[in-house]
Amino acid sequence: MSESIAEFISREVFLPRLAKHQLLAVYDPERRYRELCLALANEERMVVDATESSIDSRLAALDALGRIGRREIQELLVYVPAPKPLTEEDQQKDPFAIHAACGAVFPEGDGDDYLALCLKAKPDEATQVRAVFAEEPNPSFAVIDAIGAGGLGWPNLRALLDRDSSRDLLFALLVPSQEQQDRLKGNEAWVKEARELLTGSFGLRLKTKGKTWSSIADEFWRFLLFSEFVFDLPETLPAALAGVPRASAAARPLVEDLCERLRSDLRTQARYIEQAERVEQELDLARICANLTDLGTRDTFAFEERTFLRQAMDALLAGDTDQTRAILTQHRGSVWTGKGESQAQWDLLQATATLVDTCADLHRALGDHSSGLEPLVDFYVRQLREMDRLQREFEQGVSGYAWQDAEGLMQPLIDRGRQVYGQLASKVQHRFIKHLQHTGWPLNGRLSNTEVFDTLVAPRLQQSGHRLAYILVDALRYELGVALERQLAEEGQVELRAAMAALPSITSVGMASLLPDAHAGLRLVKSDGEIAPHLHDQPVTTVTQRMDLIRRRYGQRFQQGRLDDFVRKSFKLDADADLLVLRSVEIDSQFEHHPDSAPAELTHALKRIRVAVTMLKAQGFREVIIATDHGFVINTHAGSGDTCAKPAGDWLCVHDRCLLGQGAEDPQHFNLPADKLGVRGDFPRLAGPLSLAAYRGSLDYFHGGASLQELVVPVIRLQLKAADQPSLQQARVTLSYKQGLSQRITTRVPVFEVAVEAQDLFSQESEFEILLEAQDKKGNVVGEAKPGGLVDPASGTIRLKPGDQVKIALKMSMEYEGKFKVLALNPNTMRIFAQLELETDYTV
Repeated sequence: MSESIAEFISREVFLPRLAKHQLLAVYDPERRYRELCLALANEERMVVDATESSIDSRLAALDALGRIGRREIQELLVYVPAPKPLTEEDQQKDPFAIHAACGAVFPEGDGDDYLALCLKAKPDEATQVRAVFAEEPNPSFAVIDAIGAGGLGWPNLRALLDRDSSRDLLFALLVPSQEQQDRLKGNEAWVKEARELLTGSFGLRLKTKGKTWSSIADEFWRFLLFSEFVFDLPETLPAALAGVPRASAAARPLVEDLCERLRSDLRTQARYIEQAERVEQELDLARICANLTDLGTRDTFAFEERTFLRQAMDALLAGDTDQTRAILTQHRGSVWTGKGESQAQWDLLQATATLVDTCADLHRALGDHSSGLEPLVDFYVRQLREMDRLQREFEQGVSGYAWQDAEGLMQPLIDRGRQVYGQLASKVQHRFIKHLQHTGWPLNGRLSNTEVFDTLVAPRLQQSGHRLAYILVDALRYELGVALERQLAEEGQVELRAAMAALPSITSVGMASLLPDAHAGLRLVKSDGEIAPHLHDQPVTTVTQRMDLIRRRYGQRFQQGRLDDFVRKSFKLDADADLLVLRSVEIDSQFEHHPDSAPAELTHALKRIRVAVTMLKAQGFREVIIATDHGFVINTHAGSGDTCAKPAGDWLCVHDRCLLGQGAEDPQHFNLPADKLGVRGDFPRLAGPLSLAAYRGSLDYFHGGASLQELVVPVIRLQLKAADQPSLQQARVTLSYKQGLSQRITTRVPVFEVAVEAQDLFSQESEFEILLEAQDKKGNVVGEAKPGGLVDPASGTIRLKPGDQVKIALKMSMEYEGKFKVLALNPNTMRIFAQLELETDYTV
């Protein structure tokens, strides 16, 4: 027999408060709870009833307080058939105020409202409860107890679906498992019960005469989704939809609960999307509702999600970032982002909003940190570099989405993000050059690239057997160094320092500055109309020349090679090599030759460095120094005419951003003695644009000149002593695509479900990092996790704790079609945690 409403209130409300406070004052002007309270009296619990006489009952209640103090009784309940005093004046008149102050009070808050208590007592009959209260605001206990009476009901449905509560039965009718569907097929007795259940819960009287699950479920889905849409719609429903069946207002909580469960459960999301798209099309909602401007807050249907996206974009373009944030918060986790194309758009919107907000904050703070070159550099290292990180993540989002934006939907957003970054970067550049002309470069007392080898590398090699790797990365700007430092933190004790790159900020000069004795010996010689860096009298323009110089100093202790070859195990490491120089050129090469896709290459470059560090650790290296020749500027914010004309004179133009030689000064250039900028050799003066401009147009990427982005670079020192990340042998990673119902992808942005389950108590709080890739049969990467959202744009990885379940979109290569594997990998060792075998089935 089910519990009565009186028993529920006693068990869940009155008795717990008495147990906690020993004293409870119950105010009840309707005298609804009197019999319930009187029934609670026993040898250890006294109940004082103030119904007949407030004077006598007050004396009795005061006496009972004393008895509690003497431990003659344990608890006291005072029943007062009057409203609870709310004001101080009312409390002064209340003879039982002292009891209320000493203990607990009922009612206390909205949760003690009679309707709220009834809903808690009968959650499966919430619709019927609300309907009863709509007719009679103060129904008796007997009326409430009669709701859902008659035993467990719907015996066939309960048996076939293996569920007890009506709410769970409704959920199972919408998304039954295959086993549940099979049971329903073999028995028609459940159909009448289902019709009664739907009528009692929602007022839905099925029109279909069919007796199959699919016919009933299709009508149920349409009714449920349309009901939620109408409940959430602030505007008047279009007349064309007025006759579509929908639930009564009393059923709204149940409707919204079921829809939210269907959207939030990874196991049912695919079915939800399928049914919502069907209903939207059947009812022609997108066309009929095209003129509605306010669709509420819930994106029941796909066309609503499109509307919310446009609203957020419009708000951002209008400068209302608060409204943009509110929409992002409400809809960022929408079920419709389970479609990869939608997820890409929301990710780009998020990246743009963050870039715009942060640039505004940094713009306001700039004036307090730009009184000189030193405070400006410090501000850049500490905080201002965030504008470059967010610009890079924004451009990664653009690169990952632009190929599918044939209609240019997101172009205004892209233009806005680039404009805002460009405005801040230009202002920063103006102040940097102003101070550079006064102070010179590099800053005194700061680490210069020309000092890195002699300060950080050479002293360690004095210790015999101390194996050190010196990784030279071409074009690793400072904000990327910060990202790399964070990724390497698990490998050991890591230290990041800001260094001053050499001018001109080009590869041949920058790499020469990282050689032994560069601080004293680096000179720039003019040879055949080109710059030829020399170390004392030795040319060090080429890779071979630079590596030979180190080899002459360290002999057999030295070995060198490309970092990419080392990761691919394409050369054998010598056992007596104490100094291993690994060269990475991918970042600069990609930006120089493929600027459109280069932002994605940044993730690959950092990933290879990380894998190399793990391999070095396994092969006995105890220290890694990572340095770079120069930074760079992503110049996508520049217009077609944003170029700078060269001044008159005898100049050697270097990389479209720097001039060496001598010539006239003009208002568009700084023009300084070369030695003031740290340049020794054949060139008396160095000049360059005051702005972030180049001598040639259409450059989305450049370096060579003077800016914080080009000249402030990272140096990372890593001591390899830390343990590996927690072993995923203690947890299980699972991958799935469309709940395993399909082995073919029909979009180039498929979405996969990734989950981590703990295998023991010790890994419950561990955080695991996972790299998601698609590979062909030869191991070539043909798809990667799309940066943004949960995917770290710098590492391309996600971090999950046991119990987490997420959806991740992969961006497949445009050129690849065929069979492939989706792999969940350890980003350090590339060990496989889980994999899926799929193939493409694109329609276009």
